[in-house]
Amino acid sequence: MSDQSTPKKPINEFEAGLDKADKAVAAFAQDDRSFTHVLRKFLRNYPTSIPALVLLLSVLFFGAIATNFMTPGTLSLVLKQVTVTGIVAVAQTLIILTAGIDLSVGAILVLSSIIMGKLAVGVGLPPFLAVSIGLFFGGLMGWFNGILVTYVKLPPFIVTLGTLSIFTALKLWYSASQSIRGSDIREVAPSILWFGNSIRFGGFQITYGVVALLLLALLVWYILNHTAWGRHVHAIGDDPDAAMLSGIRINRTLIQVYAFAGVICAFGGWVAAGRVGSISPIGFDDVNLQSITAVVIGGTSLFGGRGSVVGSVLGAIIVGVFTTGLSLAGVDDYWQQFAAGCLVVTAVALDQWLRRATK
Repeated sequence: MSDQSTPKKPINEFEAGLDKADKAVAAFAQDDRSFTHVLRKFLRNYPTSIPALVLLLSVLFFGAIATNFMTPGTLSLVLKQVTVTGIVAVAQTLIILTAGIDLSVGAILVLSSIIMGKLAVGVGLPPFLAVSIGLFFGGLMGWFNGILVTYVKLPPFIVTLGTLSIFTALKLWYSASQSIRGSDIREVAPSILWFGNSIRFGGFQITYGVVALLLLALLVWYILNHTAWGRHVHAIGDDPDAAMLSGIRINRTLIQVYAFAGVICAFGGWVAAGRVGSISPIGFDDVNLQSITAVVIGGTSLFGGRGSVVGSVLGAIIVGVFTTGLSLAGVDDYWQQFAAGCLVVTAVALDQWLRRATK
């Protein structure tokens, strides 16, 4: 048989498939420019804008429904009421940024203030020395929490739930369940109540405690955003494994965070003494949940790595605005708690929505 009559060799299946393949040039999908995507990206990059907007809208709302809300006296009262909560919220922000939580902040605050009062009034130590010792013990209690979290490897929630009971028992034992009267403090150590003094301008009355809160928030904001230690705190909360591989000493940093938070809570105890004019072992029992509420409403993620102390302070003010505004509007207490709970749930849902945003 001749070569011309021999059939040609068939093309293999792979080459045949190439003839049917799409010859179009590959195109990369463009970034999503929808309004929802842009909004979510903006809110993720600037989380403080959320509580700032909520605060503005809430002030305008309550100013419209309560005629005596937008007065210098009422606004000054709101700031005065949230001073202690704001200070504790700053401490709580440091811990939540590391993906932890501290349920003992209120007990640290009260026990530290009792130590200051007892040493100054009962023992007769100079007020500056009594306050310094109180700050030291506040840091020591925070350091104890940090040791249990890092080296004993216990969950922060369980650790601080346990130390809440420990510190509560210690404050009742040390104080013998008795308050230190304001008259005794003013007679022996009036500087313990110094943060209760006020600055008047116009119709406003701003206490030194409010000024201390603003300065403290500014200091901690600078530390978190403009120091290597602050970047380490954010890195640990965002991804502890990556932080460890990058050379960050996680255990040491976490202990420092808890100790620093304890000092801030002790400082809050000093401010609280001036806020109420006395020192009580059963005061500020609800500041634990209030501080967490302020931090969450302020935009700090409960999963760590993202947040701002400025937002936490704004969150504390938002809670104060809602509480005062609803009270002036004649709303019952249980509906005030209902509103606070709705704020927390909304804030957590918003945080989850932002975490799913494309970076």
